[in-house]
Amino acid sequence: MQVNCVHDRIIPVISRAAAVYRSFSRQFWLVSLVMMLAWTFHSLVWPFLTLYASEKLNQPLTAVTGILTINSLVGLVTTFIGGAIADRFGRKWVIVFSFAFCAVSWYLFRMADTLPIFALLMALNGAFTPLYRVASDAMITDVVPADERIEAYSILRMGNNIGVAVGPAIGGFLAAQSYRISFAVTGIGMLLCAVLILVFSIETMPKGIVQKENSLLKGSGYAEALKDRGLIGFLVAMAFNRMASAALWMLLAVHVKTNFGISEDLFGFIPTTNAIMVILFQILITRTVKKHPPAFVMTLGALFYSVAVFGVAFGQGFWGFWLCMVIATIGEMILLPTTTNYVSRLAPEDKRARYMSLYTITWSIGTALGPLIGGILNDQISPAATWIGTGLLGLVSTGLFFLFARRPKK
Repeated sequence: MQVNCVHDRIIPVISRAAAVYRSFSRQFWLVSLVMMLAWTFHSLVWPFLTLYASEKLNQPLTAVTGILTINSLVGLVTTFIGGAIADRFGRKWVIVFSFAFCAVSWYLFRMADTLPIFALLMALNGAFTPLYRVASDAMITDVVPADERIEAYSILRMGNNIGVAVGPAIGGFLAAQSYRISFAVTGIGMLLCAVLILVFSIETMPKGIVQKENSLLKGSGYAEALKDRGLIGFLVAMAFNRMASAALWMLLAVHVKTNFGISEDLFGFIPTTNAIMVILFQILITRTVKKHPPAFVMTLGALFYSVAVFGVAFGQGFWGFWLCMVIATIGEMILLPTTTNYVSRLAPEDKRARYMSLYTITWSIGTALGPLIGGILNDQISPAATWIGTGLLGLVSTGLFFLFARRPKK
């Protein structure tokens, strides 16, 4: 009887999984797989990068976060251009070339033993990392019908977070041995992602788009989007949220090791918790929140983020910081698929990559300013001030989303 009972439970699960697989195209699953791999290799080193720079280069946190600002500002410029290129020439080659240049930059980090070299490689990496994310989001929008996109982006995030689960857990142990190994593995892995897209992907840009575009850099697509005051308000709210979340992801490893003696290999399980939660609960949460107005959902998600960042100021050990990551992850699962889907629905067919680039730019702005503000507060006031200050940024985001929710509906 027990065997039959287990059998009866497993078969429906397999059937549902098969139905989900059949509901999306081969191209969607290829992009999801490649992005999962990309996030795995990226996460081998990204959570530990500020720690590496502060220890290897013997620099204060303000200087290290200033270099991160360079990384993000360069990415902000190239994201604008990359969105236009992806709408003009297609998504596939933007992804291939951005992966290839990322591979080179990560591998060369093995030689980053001085501040100028580290800054130069951060700029090169920042220029190309946002491009494959913009183009892949546009590719998903191309191949998935509008009514199915929030589920598609949730599945994409689950895959990304498998990478985020595996990456820091492995990266923490590699970093404890040698950062040179971590950088080499990341560079080779990014090159593998480029090859997979080159060999197996198709171009998904809708036919006829090239004929509509007369000039690459006239900016008409951006000008049209930026006339929408509601969109601008949304992007500003997202930028403040990204500042808070970037501070959490980029400064927490330094904070817990410097002030509480938590090593890289133990800390790696904190971002891994984030990924495991997304893998287990993202679809369930997405199905719940899609029943509610998007602006309300965004406000709730941003509130969870701000509470989590505030909480780090009062954490006293591994489990306290782990709990803050759990709270932040709940906010992330509520907020990010909703916001990505919101932008995809706004985007005209011939300007999808540009709209996605505007959305991605909020990430660049957040990464440029959030860790920098946190680093200044740490060096000039106290470690706790870092998290109180960046938590306030998250609270500003919550307030802006709340105002966005109260706007008259058109």
